[in-house]
Amino acid sequence: MKTRRIRVSLAVAGVAGLGLLFPAVALAEGNDGPSANGSSVSQEEGSERAEEHRKHREERREQRDKELAVSLAADLGVSEDKVTEALEKFRKAKQDERAEAREERSSAESQEERATKRQERLKERLDDAVAEGELTREQADAVLAAAEAGALPGPGGRPGGQHPAHR
Repeated sequence: MKTRRIRVSLAVAGVAGLGLLFPAVALAEGNDGPSANGSSVSQEEGSERAEEHRKHREERREQRDKELAVSLAADLGVSEDKVTEALEKFRKAKQDERAEAREERSSAESQEERATKRQERLKERLDDAVAEGELTREQADAVLAAAEAGALPGPGGRPGGQHPAHR
């Protein structure tokens, strides 16, 4: 019984030792040491990995989109091609919207000008709500007054629309 226990213990220790040894050997053989910037991966290898990761992500997204299109087509009783076309149109619109927002943020206009534009868009939305009967004029005026006084949170739910780290 004792010899069996000893054998099992030696086998476990051997397997654990090999498990620790192989990664160390692989690292020692595959790496000439850290580069000048402390990174063990060259820029070229990093770029290749990033490109491979991007392609993999794109393939996964396409697969999810295909599965979604099949499911929606079945649920809605329309062709898969029409659903795929609609999804692509939606994605393109969202990409254009994001690009426009990035362009707007990076433009030279001041924070004050952006705040004025936000106020104008808010006023337009409130006017539409009044016209549709969703709000009274008094309610819309109260929201506008609160926004002008800075009582409403800005984009992202923070007062003034700025993240604390960016103040």
